[in-house]
Amino acid sequence: MRIGLEVHVQLPTRSKLFCSCSTSGDEVNSSVCPICLGFPGSRPRLNRKALEMGVSIAKFLNCDINEKVWFSRKTYFYPDLVKNFQITQYETPLGKDGFFTIGGRRIGIWRVHIEEDPGRIKRAGRSGEEVALVDYNRSGVPLVEIVTAPDLTSPEEARAFLTDLLIELRRLIGLSPNDETTVRADANISVGEERVEIKNINGLKSIEKGLKFEAKRQSKLLAAGKKISRETRRFDEERGTTLPSREKEFEEDYGYIGEPDLGTFTIGPMARAMKLPETPLARAARLEAEYGLAPTSARQIVLTSWELADMFEALARRAGSETATTWTLGAISAQWVELQERYGGRLEETIVPIIDDVRSGAVTDAEARMRIAILAGKGSEAAEPSSSEDLGPLVSRLVDSNPDVVRDFRSNPRAANFLIGQVMKETHGRYASKEISEAIRKELEKRV
Repeated sequence: MRIGLEVHVQLPTRSKLFCSCSTSGDEVNSSVCPICLGFPGSRPRLNRKALEMGVSIAKFLNCDINEKVWFSRKTYFYPDLVKNFQITQYETPLGKDGFFTIGGRRIGIWRVHIEEDPGRIKRAGRSGEEVALVDYNRSGVPLVEIVTAPDLTSPEEARAFLTDLLIELRRLIGLSPNDETTVRADANISVGEERVEIKNINGLKSIEKGLKFEAKRQSKLLAAGKKISRETRRFDEERGTTLPSREKEFEEDYGYIGEPDLGTFTIGPMARAMKLPETPLARAARLEAEYGLAPTSARQIVLTSWELADMFEALARRAGSETATTWTLGAISAQWVELQERYGGRLEETIVPIIDDVRSGAVTDAEARMRIAILAGKGSEAAEPSSSEDLGPLVSRLVDSNPDVVRDFRSNPRAANFLIGQVMKETHGRYASKEISEAIRKELEKRV
């Protein structure tokens, strides 16, 4: 089985590829203009931000970047294409001959280019009696198209490829978290000699289901001694089947011509000067190499939260990778959502001192886990102090009300841990544990 994908990802720009219309129109056919509707006399102008995003993707996918590029008109007649041609790139994609690694195996990337999206067709009515309704809000929205070599060997691998690709693109260009349901792909699949294209499948789950159905359909035809016809099919999500759409065109059928209104763009210097950020899976690989993490642990930390990975590295630098892994994958990640909501960018200064106290023997593992739970707003029924009560008066009050702790502290300094826990409970982590510990010990030392 051989599978190749033509992945279409909407670039997260505020305006369309060749005009200033918004990419987020709410009402049907509300975000359109003469340019994206192809009115006579209208002239497109390229969205530079979309071009930069496309170049960054091509560079990330290890492509050879073309020094100069231009656009072409791809001619075909279909209701969603109001101009009867699509502005795309043909002879000069942004990049070509790249690769993306998944499971230790390279998947070839034939080309990366940008193009405008057609409109959206919605079919209504019973099968055989359908009517087609068209919304042109999507017409002109910028897409990057990533065309793979037919290197994928199963529907499951195709989904895994897309999953990892989207993980990386979220960090690279800022895709939204719900992109898994909106990504579209044309999937070419061949069980025998001839390939079939499944057009415009939406979402990773549907892409996998459509490929599985088509693989079974082709296998049954071959087993029955029948020939597989080269054609374009569409995936019916409700029935989970692929259905004939139209005969598959060949490239020469599209009648490509250069787009006369756009000219040539030099992108080589842009690509060479571009610095790409570290992406999640690249960071996971680095954590494996630098800190000896297992692949599953590295991936779990990075994909839980970029900030959790920052926390892990901060702990690893101070306490070593083994301690950092234990606490990051244990008590910290278990409370991570609540901790982030409460402390945000102050988490490192709040959590790291607790682990320092464990290492120094100031607190036990159980006490440290309790502190982290309290910071997350769990494990305490005590009310928070009023905002007017500072740490000093609070510590004095608690020491005054616990004379047994003062007595025990003379012979056992660890007796202070009880009061530290009480302050943590009452403040719900409003103060760093190191600050609380120092204040408690100073107050107790005054009394003894």
